[in-house]
Amino acid sequence: MTNYPDYISPKRVPVETPEAIVENGQAHFGTFLTPFKSLNLLDCEKPCGEWMPDCMKKGRLTEWEAFELHFDEGMLVSAIYDTGLLGFSIFVWFDKRDKKIYAWKNFVPVKKAKVAEQLIDGECYLKTDASEFTIINDLANGKARAIGYSEGKAGRFEMDVTVDRLSPPSIVSIPFGANKPLYSEKDFLKAEGYVIVNGEKFVTNERSVSIIDDHKGYYPYRAHYDWLTTMGDIEIDGKMQKFAFNLTRNQSLNQDDYNENLIWVEGKSYPLPPVVFTKDSRKASTWYIRDEYGKVDLRFEIDNVFYMHMHLIAINVYYALPFGRIYGKLEDTEGRVYTLDGMFGIGEDKSTRM
Repeated sequence: MTNYPDYISPKRVPVETPEAIVENGQAHFGTFLTPFKSLNLLDCEKPCGEWMPDCMKKGRLTEWEAFELHFDEGMLVSAIYDTGLLGFSIFVWFDKRDKKIYAWKNFVPVKKAKVAEQLIDGECYLKTDASEFTIINDLANGKARAIGYSEGKAGRFEMDVTVDRLSPPSIVSIPFGANKPLYSEKDFLKAEGYVIVNGEKFVTNERSVSIIDDHKGYYPYRAHYDWLTTMGDIEIDGKMQKFAFNLTRNQSLNQDDYNENLIWVEGKSYPLPPVVFTKDSRKASTWYIRDEYGKVDLRFEIDNVFYMHMHLIAINVYYALPFGRIYGKLEDTEGRVYTLDGMFGIGEDKSTRM
């Protein structure tokens, strides 16, 4: 069994993964070694309380797979969503050179948005008259591929990228209620391929990396989370190595026992304690992300933000996707300190009423 410092909860030590995330109507919670073969979240008994009949569970289950890329010239966030009520895909390209954002959004009826049942071998797919996006998952073998295009006011976007796992995945099931799970699998991978933005082709090189995020869960009627990640090369012990982190603050019932905060380096991962995001205002240009043990002390300086708002009778979504640079330090569970001054980062500030 892994021995972590006292500030890491024993429940953050990965355990053997059951066959299914829900057994006898009850969800498993914790941190796990390998992906679940069955993410049967619709088998949860009363995940949203006694008042909601089982026929409404599908409408409360939010699912997406995000495919994030880091190039020398820019960063990409792409994803396919099934919100239970609406389906859509996004491609958001941040150009590091001029700090401009180019974005494409494609909406469909929820039945036309296919999100993979799991990442072992599942596939995501969404098509409209102006776009098509496929994510082919083979993470049983540590691989995946994303192929897509979209046309719109921002011009034309294309991509074809394959990825190979670099480090152990982050696999967690977090309780938002007594039997209300949020499942998340995040993978850190090497990327090979290209994206094309309005005719300009960007090709991967030895520094190009990716993060895949599989996300399925029953969110509260009013929900909020903050998130920050980075990925790329940094010098560790005199050698350039692939590095990434994931930091999230959501509505986990117990932040110490159930969170998805961690550091990745090539071949390894290290859990991090719960963090708090501090901002002067919702549209502040600087975020501060810290923990209570001095292991996380970061400043996120925002260069530009992609916003997506939805206001319907039963739906209210505020979504901000900022890009910028990260400054500060992280310390892993072995006492190694990583200085991140100037690394590019991607954040999220999302609030929903659904």
